[in-house]
Amino acid sequence: MTEAAPVDALLLLSFGGPDGQEDVIPFLENVTRGRGVPPERLEEVAAHYRRLGGRSPLNDLNLQIIDHLRDELVLRGRDLPVYFGNRNWAPMAEDTVRQMAADGVRRAAVFATSAWGGYSGCAQYQEDIARARAAVPDAPTLHRLRQFHDHPLFVGRFAADLREAVSRAAAGARVVFTAHSVPERADLDSGPADGTGRLYSRQVAESARLVAREAGVADHDLVWQSRSGPPHVPWLEPDVVDHVRALHAEQGVTDVVICPIGFVSDHVEVIWDLDTELVDEVADLGVRVTRCATPGPSDEFTRMVLDLVDELETGIAGERPGREPSLGCTRDGNRCAVACCGA
Repeated sequence: MTEAAPVDALLLLSFGGPDGQEDVIPFLENVTRGRGVPPERLEEVAAHYRRLGGRSPLNDLNLQIIDHLRDELVLRGRDLPVYFGNRNWAPMAEDTVRQMAADGVRRAAVFATSAWGGYSGCAQYQEDIARARAAVPDAPTLHRLRQFHDHPLFVGRFAADLREAVSRAAAGARVVFTAHSVPERADLDSGPADGTGRLYSRQVAESARLVAREAGVADHDLVWQSRSGPPHVPWLEPDVVDHVRALHAEQGVTDVVICPIGFVSDHVEVIWDLDTELVDEVADLGVRVTRCATPGPSDEFTRMVLDLVDELETGIAGERPGREPSLGCTRDGNRCAVACCGA
């Protein structure tokens, strides 16, 4: 953990999303730059955005989180400015840090909207922080808040929403947790280079276990979604669509409750992959899908973010019911450990 001391600002750092039809392809080019993704694959993904109105809800959802944070700060009697920056679309992190410097911010906490370890969920945000600081003369120090996959407020909000979703589904519906798939190699390399690896999938499994336990769900499955790599590269499996179809074929399951444990808000990969593609793909089987809410808009999520700021400022670790490491708390884009979470 970085040194304990007060901060004078909070930066919400996120992935970013296009705001209109004309932004979709440029946004996807930013996301995939340097990865050799063919134009036809970008067009395939762009079609998902167009079917959903041609824009991502992610920026609006993050602004909602920021509004809630500002309201809670007022209730706590604290004057702490909250800023917003992205990796792949406006407002870009570099521009936000430039504004922070102009406003006189010297030491800021950074909340990245990912609960997880791994390259894309953690180390890439460290790179974002380092890149933004390098672009801004006399930039403030930026202290990343830790991973929150097992924070009691995160777990508790998901558990409450899972109970509500189960209550709307048919009796005996199968509960399926889902998170973003990553290449097997990336998962194996996630976490410190201590020989254990797979920090990402371990944390996701731990979150699912904790949420299921608190929600009173005796049995559950963990699957993956949103694979985007070439077919010859192994990714985490099973895919959510394949899994639900197999549940029906092998066990006669006709009702599933999907808990998108890997996502904090209802952005495109939730709305498209789960509410659209999954529902369409299993409709011919007569399988009913009930989807659990994501926690981003909730009071619990807001309080969790500010509790993480308190941890940073006081140096006093909060309650953690999980068994897997919670890393990520670093300064100015440094990695948590040597060779942690390779690309």
